[in-house]
Amino acid sequence: MSSSVEAGVPPEILAQYEPVIGLEVHVQLATRTKIFCACPTSFGAQPNSNVCPVCLGLPGALPVLNRQAVEMAIRAALALNCEVRQRSIFARKNYFYPDLPKGYQISQYDQPLAEHGSIEISLDGGKKRIGITRVHLEDDAGKSMHEGFKDSDRYSYVDLNRSGTPLIEIVSEPDMRSSDEAYAYLTDLKQVMQYIEVSSCDMEKGHLRCDANVSVRRRGADRFGTKAEVKNLNSFRFLKLALDHEIQRQIAILESGGQVMQETRLFNVATGETVGMRSKEHAHDYRYFPEPDLLPLRTSDAWRNRIREETPELPARKRERFASEYGIREYDAQVLTLTRAAAEYFEKAAAASGDPRTTANWVTGDLMGLLRAAGKDISESPVRAEDLGGLVRMIARGEVTGKLAKEILAKMFTSGESARAVMAREGLEQISDAGALEKIVEEVIANNPKQVAQYKAGKAAVLGFLVGQVMKASRGQANPSMVNEVLRAKLG
Repeated sequence: MSSSVEAGVPPEILAQYEPVIGLEVHVQLATRTKIFCACPTSFGAQPNSNVCPVCLGLPGALPVLNRQAVEMAIRAALALNCEVRQRSIFARKNYFYPDLPKGYQISQYDQPLAEHGSIEISLDGGKKRIGITRVHLEDDAGKSMHEGFKDSDRYSYVDLNRSGTPLIEIVSEPDMRSSDEAYAYLTDLKQVMQYIEVSSCDMEKGHLRCDANVSVRRRGADRFGTKAEVKNLNSFRFLKLALDHEIQRQIAILESGGQVMQETRLFNVATGETVGMRSKEHAHDYRYFPEPDLLPLRTSDAWRNRIREETPELPARKRERFASEYGIREYDAQVLTLTRAAAEYFEKAAAASGDPRTTANWVTGDLMGLLRAAGKDISESPVRAEDLGGLVRMIARGEVTGKLAKEILAKMFTSGESARAVMAREGLEQISDAGALEKIVEEVIANNPKQVAQYKAGKAAVLGFLVGQVMKASRGQANPSMVNEVLRAKLG
């Protein structure tokens, strides 16, 4: 690697170039069984236990297409605004690797399931449309393991449990112009896939994997530069680091008078660099031909329309609706729609409270703070949405103060009880009895003669201090409006 790359390309040189980035994202579909056989797709089974003659590629074993995988793929394609073909063809992609037992991958080539889509990504400066070239179905390979065994210095191990799990490959147009845009694209794409429940997108389990095609060109140039493909980026952080390094590497080569080679590269996590793996293959290298054991896949209008109708509201549309329908801030709308579970929780709580804006503040603030501290997701919240809404409604009615409500919510989180149940058990009911309040007010007046004198001398703002002292003495249980009335009466 050249020293200029190691030292970093100067910002003034970087500014003269424009990166061009396209992503190929592999999403494992959340089916119970594999795409062409009945073997389970469960993660963590004993190596080579979830296998059969089909996914082992044994002679004479014939594939049978998983209908659920097709439905999930169609749902994903429609969510990405793609045109779903009425007829698509499976093809054999031929290459040899130890974790590919058939010697070919069943994929789709010139007639994929869906094409010509787009997704709108959120950026600090606004929004940007990223084109989707295609969405196609394929089966996954197994997994080669090169470390972790006592003889890893001599042997590699192969686990074929993953072989045959259903994937969709989502290929973007080369529309991204920075690592930040690529990061935002992958983030929004993952969110959509999780919303429509076609995949958990758990990167640690390999359910979401990404290859990046990167080139650079002089700003203002029309033609793309020579691209390199960075394979198997399995985290958002690594995607950004790999792209930033690869962009600098290519610029440094061009600045030194060299030529960027079309090749496949890997990201070295330890060094933060991309390293050459092999020269980039072309489509003809894979010798694609139609899969002879599978009929063409046909999708009817009725089937596509049913899937479209069953697809839930997508996060971008939900954000817009939350802002317009409930009048909540754009930031809160983004937080509340990060996951489908959070959005559904909020809407249930808002319906119970009758005050969506205040409910949004309690969900994004106090509740999510408790969840983070407990290491829980909102889908695991001990506080039911309806119970949180009930607490917010009690605040609006003046039955509890905001300070007391925070204490009650913490106890609700621990016990899973409703606000009223917590209040009854802990003796936290609001004090609205005039006699009990008069006693507390008299004690506050006696203990604060200086402030009482200031109030009587015409300094009306001191009343707020005295109200606060009463609320403190009552542990926040005193009825605030009655406290004001009693104080004014006692102070003359």
